[in-house]
Amino acid sequence: MKYSFANDYSEGCHPSILRALTESNLVQQAGYGDDSYTLNAVKAIRQMTNNPHLDVHMIAGGTLANLTVLGAMLKPYESVIAADTGHIYVNETGAIEATGHKVEAAATADGKLRPEDIVQFLNKARGHHVVKSKVVYISNSTELGTVYTKQELTDLSDFCKANDLLLFMDGARLPMALVALSNDLTLADIAALTDVFYIGGTKCGALLGEAVVITNDKLKVEFKYHLKQRGALMAKGRTMGVQFDQLLQNNLIFDLARHANAMAAKIGEAFIDLGYNMLIESDTNQIFPILPNTTIEKLQEKYAFLIWKEIDAEYSAARFITSWATEEKAVDEFIETLMRIKMR
Repeated sequence: MKYSFANDYSEGCHPSILRALTESNLVQQAGYGDDSYTLNAVKAIRQMTNNPHLDVHMIAGGTLANLTVLGAMLKPYESVIAADTGHIYVNETGAIEATGHKVEAAATADGKLRPEDIVQFLNKARGHHVVKSKVVYISNSTELGTVYTKQELTDLSDFCKANDLLLFMDGARLPMALVALSNDLTLADIAALTDVFYIGGTKCGALLGEAVVITNDKLKVEFKYHLKQRGALMAKGRTMGVQFDQLLQNNLIFDLARHANAMAAKIGEAFIDLGYNMLIESDTNQIFPILPNTTIEKLQEKYAFLIWKEIDAEYSAARFITSWATEEKAVDEFIETLMRIKMR
């Protein structure tokens, strides 16, 4: 079986989560997120954000979180703006469009949105004859592994407020972004600068689950109706509560994210040392080396990874992702394989 660098959810969950799920299995708890484990996780998130008033809801996966949150944020005639690499635009089978909401995509070089990327969608000449842009959707880290700086997020937040827009951060890989060497944002900053964001669990050591955090008071009202209607309100919400309760203890989720980033950095350094260029600079757990197609074919004999973009007839950019559970031994073996291919 090929070793996979194709995603960061090939493994199950951190052993402490598995133990906690087993130990709590026969302990009776309230349903629908009112269990003690979920309440502990909510308390921890409120403390980490310095915001005792925010709402937290556990949702099983990222696509369902995006669909449920955006469905709650948008009126039928409103649209969401995203980068052209945004998950809701390219990876969710038109889930948002299927609900009747248009996704307006802006081309960006690094996967990040800036105010100048958004202006084009505002003040539409035909007024109510076209969709009204309402939500700005961003990911941190982005689909290209890049992270927002505090200044960039502040500028974006200020722009959204000035233009009556809502700001939603997809945080499927937020733990990786927050421990990136280039990061200067805190969870408290993100809570202060966005209307909604979520902390990813699926890609950060949990079996499944994302913790959706709502900071905007208007969006908190009746959100559970949207959860129920979308099938996102789980009777056994404890299954996610137990996991986040574990992940947030002693900053485990950030230790796991730090490991994922470190393994990607080690692979990235090997590519650079061997003379390969990168499509984009990233210090999270996704890297994008530009490789000869012949090298890609040889690596694919032993490893699974994604061909991200064709550069020309002879070269392509590949995407390698490491996870919270990626073994350093596997990384070392990959680097040895890469070196042998390079030296042939």
